[in-house]
Amino acid sequence: MEVITLTELQTLAIGLTAGALGTLACRKLTLLGRLDIPAPVVGGMLVAGLVALLRGKAGVELQFATGLSDFFLLMFFTTVGLSAKLSSLKAGGKPLVILCAVTLLMIVLQNLLGIGIALLNGSHPYYGLLVGSISLVGGPGTAAAWAKEAQAVGLEHAPEIAVAGATLAVIAGAVVAGPITGWIVRREKLGGATRATGSTTGTPWVDPATEQAVAPEGMISIEQVMRTVLLMVVAILVGETMNTWAKSIGMVLPGFLTAMLGGVLITNLADALRFKLAFAPIERNGTIALQAFLAMYLMSLKLWLIGAALGPLLINVIAQVVLTAAVAYLVLFRLLGRDYDAALTAGGFLGFGLSSMAVGMATMDKVAERLGPSPKAFLLITLAGSFFVDLANAFLVQLFLALPWFH
Repeated sequence: MEVITLTELQTLAIGLTAGALGTLACRKLTLLGRLDIPAPVVGGMLVAGLVALLRGKAGVELQFATGLSDFFLLMFFTTVGLSAKLSSLKAGGKPLVILCAVTLLMIVLQNLLGIGIALLNGSHPYYGLLVGSISLVGGPGTAAAWAKEAQAVGLEHAPEIAVAGATLAVIAGAVVAGPITGWIVRREKLGGATRATGSTTGTPWVDPATEQAVAPEGMISIEQVMRTVLLMVVAILVGETMNTWAKSIGMVLPGFLTAMLGGVLITNLADALRFKLAFAPIERNGTIALQAFLAMYLMSLKLWLIGAALGPLLINVIAQVVLTAAVAYLVLFRLLGRDYDAALTAGGFLGFGLSSMAVGMATMDKVAERLGPSPKAFLLITLAGSFFVDLANAFLVQLFLALPWFH
């Protein structure tokens, strides 16, 4: 097998090409647009398929760089933080508690379902955890880490099963989160903020949380863009400082969470000093960063790792999609009030519950692009889907491992 390692610039070029291909596909194939599948998901999966085909037919494997992809993720979360004015988020207390409680329920149910399917297949229940919340909520990195622990206790094929399960989960979550969110909005006849001058693309819309008109894309000046980029970089640096301090006291925080907190600190400091930030370029830069990250992340998935375990893994992921979608619609959406914010929160919940935070954000962004923004939903998903869900998942997995089934 010949391995070709690509540079950061080469990876970026392919990622931007993937995004362009996804946009073209969504424009040409009406069904993709109606299903609310984000363009970078379509393009990223298309490139991942081509990479797998190249490996299988020509014996050439492409290794993508990850530095720029990680940086784009940090950039995106700084824009989430920069948009989070605490003065407009007082109403988020109870909904956040509800979201966190439902997230705990989802993690428990995902693990019970995974264990049940593993036992029915005659497999060790640990494999059920690996393809339960470890892969679904945790993602490929978390799955790989836990797989090493499973391998240490004698489960020889744990790494392959864990990574394959997480890969399939990322694909499933990216594909189904948008359509299910769109279905909830249509079924409940919901709508977001109204456009200021009609539905023409590029016209201003009114942010319902701040009652500020957000300027269309063409009215954003280069000075505003450059100032926003500076704020984003400063927020990342503030986040790195927070991470260094947290590590010094034995606390490990995700980099994207501290980057977001850096943005929150900056925007609320500006608010206290009565210095107005331009939110249109923040939103635009955030969209660019998210789409670049998602395309580059998905195209780097190693689809061939699914391999021989495809049958049982496919059964598991289908069952997990049905379970998580049921929790999102029948429990979370209803508890949050059955309104537009609740629908977008359910979509983000599906994204991080089945795939990743980036997929959850992209799903909400795609629906909001058509129907209007929901700052409340974005903040709720960011808080619950980053810091809380990782801690909750690790704690609950440890509780499951203490059960008699695993001894």
